[in-house]
Amino acid sequence: MSKGVVLLSAGGTGGHLFPAEALAHELAARGWEVHLATDARANRFAGHFPAKAVHPIASATFGSKNPIALMRSFWTIWKGVRQATALLAKIKPAVVVGFGGYPTLPPLYAASRRGVPAMVHEQNAVMGRANKALAARVSAIAGGFLPETGGTFSSKTVVTGNPVRPAVLEAALIPYAPSADGEFNFLVFGGSQGAQYFSDAIPAAIGLLSPDLRGRLKITQQARPEDVDKVNAAYAKLGIAADVSPFFQDMAQRIAAAHLVMSRSGASTVSEIAVIGRPALLVPYPHALDHDQAANAAALEAAGGGEVHPQASLSPQKIADLLGGLMQQPDRLAAMASAARSVGKPQATQLLADLAEAIASGKTITEFKEGMRP
Repeated sequence: MSKGVVLLSAGGTGGHLFPAEALAHELAARGWEVHLATDARANRFAGHFPAKAVHPIASATFGSKNPIALMRSFWTIWKGVRQATALLAKIKPAVVVGFGGYPTLPPLYAASRRGVPAMVHEQNAVMGRANKALAARVSAIAGGFLPETGGTFSSKTVVTGNPVRPAVLEAALIPYAPSADGEFNFLVFGGSQGAQYFSDAIPAAIGLLSPDLRGRLKITQQARPEDVDKVNAAYAKLGIAADVSPFFQDMAQRIAAAHLVMSRSGASTVSEIAVIGRPALLVPYPHALDHDQAANAAALEAAGGGEVHPQASLSPQKIADLLGGLMQQPDRLAAMASAARSVGKPQATQLLADLAEAIASGKTITEFKEGMRP
């Protein structure tokens, strides 16, 4: 028998949806009926989402300063609030959990107006605009990298870590296997933003490696659809075995198979690299709001599990030097993999589910934190 209904709400990018998916699996296993509210962008990610139903809710951003555009955004969001209000009346959730992105505004706002317990999860070290707008209205804020003290909303913040999908936990069981002089798996990905830079820079850097190092490389690289042919052609010209695609459904397995990862440092990416335990060269997306990606990467770098390199500092020659040097230091890569794993939080999903159930039952944050104490 179902414990009740939980409504999850997330923006339409992988960074928002993947942690929501992890929580959905855990809550479903505990006997909850899970629903998802999001926007049309989620269709390519939501195929395996364990929800009884996916509900499209109208929403919009406030990126433009044009008064007409702003009024149109307000109207769209208000339309979404009305849709969300009707949805809440229909499915009667015990708690609504938001994961950031503008599509979460209507469901969470509607929940707070109707007195439905609500909470948000912030993946990044710097709170996003949507979560910041909702922070005062919700009962709890779960943080992946947020500080639990010193912030405006610290009294209602619980550091849970970032949930990771079951596929990531399975991949974490695969031990790191250094490659001293054999095939070297190099994984490069940029998420939904920032992959274009890698499409240009990485093939150019690979071309500067010595022939013996190039001959060891097997590359898996995420690229924008319009860049795939160009990147494939560049690797073919170099005689490199490469798998290039806009999206990989089995990314967790590919991280586990990597001897070295080079990626952006979105919260989900850093969390998954840490839980699986792989050495990483992290390149924060330079146009990220509030520079949250640089802050996300700090814990991994501080532990010795990764190196953070600003994009502006990375010429093709610099990338070639970094990659070539690490390919010849398997012991160092193994140490980095171990250090990365040391800061991973594989129990984040369970802790977030505990918090969601506590909020649904009417517990306060103080009561929940007291229950966490050993």
